[in-house]
Amino acid sequence: MIITLTGANDYALGQALKKLRQDFIKDYTDLGLEQYDGQEVDLKQIRSILQALPFLVDRRFIIFRQPSAQKAVQDELEQLLDEVSDATDLVIVEPKLDKRTSYYKALKKQTDFREFIPLDERGLTQWLAAEAEAGEGTLSLADALYLVHRVGSNQLLLSNEVQKLLNYKLAINRATIDEMTEPNPQSSVFDLLDAALSGQKQKTVTLYHEQRQQKVEPLAIMAMLAWQLHILALVKTAGDKNPAVIASQAKVNPYVVSKTQNVARNCTLAEVKIWVHNAAELDRRLKSQPIDSDEAMISYLLSLSTS
Repeated sequence: MIITLTGANDYALGQALKKLRQDFIKDYTDLGLEQYDGQEVDLKQIRSILQALPFLVDRRFIIFRQPSAQKAVQDELEQLLDEVSDATDLVIVEPKLDKRTSYYKALKKQTDFREFIPLDERGLTQWLAAEAEAGEGTLSLADALYLVHRVGSNQLLLSNEVQKLLNYKLAINRATIDEMTEPNPQSSVFDLLDAALSGQKQKTVTLYHEQRQQKVEPLAIMAMLAWQLHILALVKTAGDKNPAVIASQAKVNPYVVSKTQNVARNCTLAEVKIWVHNAAELDRRLKSQPIDSDEAMISYLLSLSTS
């Protein structure tokens, strides 16, 4: 058995690797378990490791992390895979792969190729509800979505938050989410930008002051706003493409793209260009001039509004 684990979803990839390890240990104990880093072993050592037969165990389970770090391995991968002992289970972990390379094509062709991509908003909410159910708790899809909006799309963080919430109370709702979790600054800044663009001036000012009360500095807010505007520009220029396609091409999370598409529908590309230009000018002033940062930030935010 030769398996490739790849993709930008670190959590799902890690969970898959964990299960493979646990299943092997259950059947054969951990005596045959071996792990190697591609940066620490050369081609000759790798070939020797893959060809070796089990010693004092029935099977070997080898985890190779990023063997592509060795250029020689990329060049000779097909031959190396053919040389793997029949008594060896090999798991190749390559989080980032260039699909244009022969190395990628060989892995896709000769191994059990498993790619883990970040979940979009719908996928995250369904997964969270299932996680709560697996923990003998309850979490509605609406409240799962609220949790995603509050803490962000990082699955490892979300998994930890769900476990914390379940330990507090099995029936998870918005009240317990607000009580037991801290809002992610990046998610809050998206809400701030959304409020500003939709002309909700009072909400915009309130959200900005909430960021400052959390001791987030104006320059940090500006940096997060700049990132959100960058994603908005990418999404706007992509038109009506599927969020997954945009995310793959731009190398950003599908969940982020999906959220941004809702904003992008209500503005023009010309407006986005103006907002980006003005944000760059404000960033320059914040870093080079003795201005009231909070006043300047609020003034900029209030100037944002879709026509």
